[in-house]
Amino acid sequence: MRQKLRLVLAEDQVMLLDAFATLLSLEPDFEIVGKAGNGRKALELVQAHRPDILLTDIEMPELGGIELAETLQAAKAHTVVVIITTFTRAGYMKRALNAGVRGYLLKDAPFSQLSGALRQVGRGGRAIDPTLAQQVWNATHDPLNSRDRAILRLVESGRSGEEIATIFHLSPGTVRNCFSDIIQKIGARNRVEASRIARQNGWL
Repeated sequence: MRQKLRLVLAEDQVMLLDAFATLLSLEPDFEIVGKAGNGRKALELVQAHRPDILLTDIEMPELGGIELAETLQAAKAHTVVVIITTFTRAGYMKRALNAGVRGYLLKDAPFSQLSGALRQVGRGGRAIDPTLAQQVWNATHDPLNSRDRAILRLVESGRSGEEIATIFHLSPGTVRNCFSDIIQKIGARNRVEASRIARQNGWL
């Protein structure tokens, strides 16, 4: 008898998380070994249970889907990541693929597409929503590095330059230089516009 695919599910909308768990549990070749409402909990479950697949939303409290994939990729983890999202931004998908994500699906797709994609990934393949695949090739180049992204997320949350300097253990002058560099990379007028453009392009 073929071994079941062991899954951890991560989704911050409880109703949707429960729906995924219920539907996937009805499939004879899937086993749900954990459910998480935030990225930190998802990582803990993956580390504890070592599932075959982590199915996660791209935007999650504490750790997003791409950050989870990057963490697991760096750790050379057994678990592979499949992202399911409402976001069709090519920048998100390009970052996800660079982080080793093996599947990228949309939440409005039929359930049969999700279950089929999980089986395909479980066999060692990839599963990319066909309506998004072409967008990757046309995506605008992401000019940001990981620190740039972290700084812009703090800008989005309303942190001041002084607070950001404290968080990163940098001098205020260094943070000002970082802001100038980010603004120049993106071609924005100020840090707020830089954050907005980065978010629109899926770079955050």
